Amino acid sequence: MSSLAPFLADAAEEGKDVILSMLVVGLVFVGAVLLGDLYAWRARKRHNSRG
Repeated sequence: MSSLAPFLADAAEEGKDVILSMLVVGLVFVGAVLLGDLYAWRARKRHNSRG
């Protein structure tokens, strides 16, 4: 079992990197959605204020 320890440590580190990458991609996606909604809200507000 001790001969597998370096490989298990590498697999655990790689799994951690994958999870962190997924979190970053999710945050970027949420940020893009929020920016799009903010832009649409400002456009509606600007359009409605012209009367």
